[in-house]
Amino acid sequence: MRQIVLDTETTGIDPAQGHRIIEIGCVELVERQLTGRHYHVYVNPERDIEAEAIAVHGITNDALADKPLFRDVAEEFFQFIDGAELVIHNAAFDIGFMDAEFARLRNKRVTREFCGVVDTLALARAKHPGQKNNLDALCKRYGVDNSNRELHGALLDAEILADVYLLMTGGQTALSLDAGSDNASGVEAVRRLAADRKPLRVVRARQEEMAAHTRMLDTIESSSGQVLWREIEQKGQSVEQ
Repeated sequence: MRQIVLDTETTGIDPAQGHRIIEIGCVELVERQLTGRHYHVYVNPERDIEAEAIAVHGITNDALADKPLFRDVAEEFFQFIDGAELVIHNAAFDIGFMDAEFARLRNKRVTREFCGVVDTLALARAKHPGQKNNLDALCKRYGVDNSNRELHGALLDAEILADVYLLMTGGQTALSLDAGSDNASGVEAVRRLAADRKPLRVVRARQEEMAAHTRMLDTIESSSGQVLWREIEQKGQSVEQ
C-alpha cells in the first residue's frame, strides 16, 4: 500500500472566504515504511496572509513573492499523490483547501475521487477520548521528537505525523530496549538511522546447527504430521525454480 502523509499551510482558515494554500509538504510510505521520497513546495497565494496565520507558521507574503502559483505546480502535486491513501491530521481542513485550489483550474479535480483519506485526528480521538489530540500532544504521548517544531511547517509536520501515525496504528518505527523510559507510551523517541551506516553483518547457521534443526523438524513431523517450516521452504524453492 502506498500512503502519502500530507500537511498544508494556508493564508487563513476558510477556503470559502478565498483563503489559499501557501505550502504543501508530503512524505511517502510504502507498506508502512518511509521511502525517503517527498514532495515540498511553497506557493504564491495571490492574496495577503492573515496575521493570525503568520503567527502560526511564520510565512510572510514577502517570502512567497517569487514562488510559483498553485496552477504552476498542480499537475506535479497531483501526480505525486494520485492513487495513494492520504494520511492527514484534521483531514477536512487540508482536503477543503486542496479541493478549492483544484476547483480553480481548468482540469477540476476532487481529492477523494483519486485518493483515499485517513484522518489521524479522528483516529486519535477514538483511541484517546477526552485527551488533547493535536500533533504536539501526540508527539509527547508517543515519544516522537518535535523539538525542531517552534513554528508549523508543512514538510516538518508531515514527517512528524508519519512517525506518530505509525506508532499510533501499531507500527514500530524505533526499537527501544530501555526499561527506564519515562514516555507515557513506553516508546523511545524516534531516531532515524543514517543513510550511510554500515550494513548489518549476516551470520549464517553452522553445519551442526543446521543438522540439529533438521532433527528437530523430523521429531515434530513424526508427532504431528505437519511442519509449517518445511512447507514454507518448499514453496520458496518452487518460486526460485
